[in-house]
Amino acid sequence: MTCPDQINIFDGHNDLAYQLWRRRDTEGSAFLNATEDSPHITAGKAKTGGLAAGLFALFVTQQGEDLEATAAVDEAYAFTTACQMADTLHRLASTHPDSFRLCTTAADLDKAIAEGVLAGLLHLEGAEPVGADLAKLDVFYQRGVRSVGPLWSRPNRFGFGVPFSFPGHPDQGPGLTDTGKALIAACDEMNILLDVSHLNEAGFWDIARLSGYPLIASHSNAHALCPSPRNLTDKQLDAIAASGGLVGACFATAYLRSDGQKNPDTQIELIIRQLDYLIGKLGEDHVGLGSDFDGAVLPASLADCACLPRLIQAMQNHEFGTDLIQKLCWQNWRRQINRL
Repeated sequence: MTCPDQINIFDGHNDLAYQLWRRRDTEGSAFLNATEDSPHITAGKAKTGGLAAGLFALFVTQQGEDLEATAAVDEAYAFTTACQMADTLHRLASTHPDSFRLCTTAADLDKAIAEGVLAGLLHLEGAEPVGADLAKLDVFYQRGVRSVGPLWSRPNRFGFGVPFSFPGHPDQGPGLTDTGKALIAACDEMNILLDVSHLNEAGFWDIARLSGYPLIASHSNAHALCPSPRNLTDKQLDAIAASGGLVGACFATAYLRSDGQKNPDTQIELIIRQLDYLIGKLGEDHVGLGSDFDGAVLPASLADCACLPRLIQAMQNHEFGTDLIQKLCWQNWRRQINRL
């Protein structure tokens, strides 16, 4: 199973760094040497599946490591942990430059792709590591972070993330705090991508009003098809389209299925259904992929990134043309990255 010729895939969201941190794997061995228990993303699986680049998240759980713990996380702990994750990816890129490369510009990314190296851009998922001192944003910028999601699905000093209730609506809780609004201004000034995935609706509209850049939802789906609060309403999709932004369709079964279940016995066609709907709302130039590899329960047929050719085959079976597939898999994300 290999990816069809000439189709590179950009993935808008993965949690490989979290998986390496959880394993105390500071050298990235699990990425380099695939085993039965290896992450969804490894060097070999990426080659097989055509995964060429993506946003690699720095995501900090509570100290108990519960992926769905929604209480606020300690900011000092978040800073230390996010730095550890970034250090691991930098070490991996330094010691194995033919397997993985961290990029900070569009030109860096293009060079890595031309040389056949998996390209990663660092993304901060939940801005707790920044804390009250926005000067720490520059610390992460210097470490290579070029994308920030102010919220995960928990409150922080910047605003409110949506809970994991189902069914549910993203219109839960107030908008961004004053510190959150200052964070948006700082990200705009530093030309950092802003990600609205996990953000509640009031916070979404604050970013839509405050940011001068296109709205990006790195790993979200349409609420009309799956009524999870993590998914986007039609009005939100309209706003993303009007801004020239992008939605990365998420593979997590909880955001695909009409019953919201985390069930690997989920058909890959539900992703195609989401892509169809998103294209209808946003246009074919504003939809991409945002798998959530290494951070969610996925359809069994997309168990890891080596399985991505199955998704492309499903697109072809659905009569998506080659030009459209290229846009969904690569070109639309690449256009957003072009500002870096």
